[in-house]
Amino acid sequence: MSHRNKRKVLVVDNHPVILKFMCQLLSKYGYEVKTAKDGLDALAVLKDFTPDVAFIDLVMPNIDGRKLCEMIRGTPHLRDIYLVVLSAIDEAEMAPVCEFGADKYITKGPFAQMAAEVLGVLGTEAPSVLRTAGGDNGNGHHTHLREVTKELLSVKRHLEVIMMSMLEGLVELNHELRVVYANPKALSLLEIREEALLGSSFPDFFQGRARARVKEMLDGADTMPRREEKRRTFELNGRDITLNVSPVKDQQDKTIVVINDVTKQRRMEAQLQQAEKMEAIGTLAGGIAHDFNNLLMAVQGTVSLLLFKMDHTHPFYEKISSIEQWVESGARLTSQLLGYARKGKYEVTPIDLNRMVQDTAETFGRTRKDIVIEKMLHDKLYPAKADRGQIEQVLFNLYVNAANAMPGGGTLSLATQNVTDKEIPSSLYEPRQGTYVELAVTDTGKGMDAKTMDRIFEPFYTTQEMSRGTGLGLASVYGIVKGHEGYIEVDSQPGSGTTFRVYFPASPEATVFDGRRPPCKEIAPSRHETILLVDDEQMILEVGQELLQAMGYTVLTAEDGREAVQVYDSNKDSIDLLILDMVMPGMKGGDVYDEVKAINPDIKVLLSSGYSVEGEASEILDRGCNGFIQKPFHMTELSENIRKVLKQ
Repeated sequence: MSHRNKRKVLVVDNHPVILKFMCQLLSKYGYEVKTAKDGLDALAVLKDFTPDVAFIDLVMPNIDGRKLCEMIRGTPHLRDIYLVVLSAIDEAEMAPVCEFGADKYITKGPFAQMAAEVLGVLGTEAPSVLRTAGGDNGNGHHTHLREVTKELLSVKRHLEVIMMSMLEGLVELNHELRVVYANPKALSLLEIREEALLGSSFPDFFQGRARARVKEMLDGADTMPRREEKRRTFELNGRDITLNVSPVKDQQDKTIVVINDVTKQRRMEAQLQQAEKMEAIGTLAGGIAHDFNNLLMAVQGTVSLLLFKMDHTHPFYEKISSIEQWVESGARLTSQLLGYARKGKYEVTPIDLNRMVQDTAETFGRTRKDIVIEKMLHDKLYPAKADRGQIEQVLFNLYVNAANAMPGGGTLSLATQNVTDKEIPSSLYEPRQGTYVELAVTDTGKGMDAKTMDRIFEPFYTTQEMSRGTGLGLASVYGIVKGHEGYIEVDSQPGSGTTFRVYFPASPEATVFDGRRPPCKEIAPSRHETILLVDDEQMILEVGQELLQAMGYTVLTAEDGREAVQVYDSNKDSIDLLILDMVMPGMKGGDVYDEVKAINPDIKVLLSSGYSVEGEASEILDRGCNGFIQKPFHMTELSENIRKVLKQ
């Protein structure tokens, strides 16, 4: 090459002796030379300087030679640079440099030999004194350096394999908090190409207050490792992440940042917290409903006695009948609480949800003429696996909620379709695998903000005036849906209406008739059997004893489980039936059942509870118990259940 054809050269090496040697050599022969002490420094030089040839050391801090070559080849305006790798290792012991984009390889060694090779690459004829010179020109340790470099490269490759397989993102920063290394997971989390990432300021990937927090955290890591508290996360490209920061104690003041994607973990924690909150409220609501049902039982029993002994022409007959209706209203209220607590009455059968939507919508439409009801029902909808009565409650509560959101009228849209678990949208849970029946209830009302949506399923929470709602409607919907192993989602924005989507498991069986019968209006005659009535509530014992005696039965009573076992053991030959309360202090109903069953395997037992047949009662029925009746109940209902059990 002629000295007049001046060419641009970049030399990148972290060893100052090599930089000085190369700079003096190339300047002497008329080349324009720029130098860089490492890969990061080289990227800064390349922003304003495009060389014809770049000599690049292989082992360097802050982006090594291999990575720098790959980045240069990946940058359009730099990809034509002729890349020459410098290394203390013999080329025969190296992988082909073309694998990472280099064109030539020069082994570091005696300066005379090295100068001749460098000038040869540039097309400049080296003086004969350089071509024939021997010795090491002050570099007598080059053989040792080759071994050291070879060992360093081996260790580096080993560490790279480990870091590339990590499930956590790993980023290395220099003292200016610029990225000099990132493993594949970090690139994925940061959503950026490696060429664009290296050399970038790490805090700049975060926004607003998060950026200040990250910078504060990195600055504080100068003296000791920092780990952000578990409850504090950073948002990064729509993900929740945590950062663990560790300083590297060396001359370069490096910092290692480990990035953990905790999005799924946070989602599961939120789901668990929500479930725990709802479970705690459900336990409270169920307990209140149980105790209230006991009170209603005492009232209902007394009313039943009065009406049983009173002629319908009596002047107080209608008023007392009204009390019975009010008790039924109270029982419906507690059924909503029990529905939320998932302790309502359940008789799961395959049901035709389309038919139920048609029937309930028609009934509801008669009460709200100002609301237009639109139905888009799938013509081949699968049967839903559910309790008909509970689903009716879900439907009416959703209709009423929609109507309350449209006080001046509007449109209520009802739609059904078949879906799979993959089609159920949720950020808080993963639906169980299977097929579901979806019901979508959409109104054109005022909508809800995020704060309201966070609380709508809580008992007693209502956006209505105190006199217009109990706050139990959506709470019972939530409990009933969960009790059916289904899911419920809500989508709403202020001013844009609301859509509730309810998902019930589909049934593989054909739809069946609901099987409900009108309540019996006649008292079934007794045959003078003896009944042992067990309940820890004195008022229920008293009214229950009077009810049974009025029907012609001989009655024995017990106030708790232990007394019940003793009374039965003493009168086992005369007792025909045991009416057993489920929830009692000390000895529970299930334990009483087991002990009396041990005394007489043929004993007939009718369970009674303010809770539903689900749970412990169902388990006792599976063990051979004869029947169940939920408080509060009518005298006719009690009579019918007694005769049914005694006939078994």
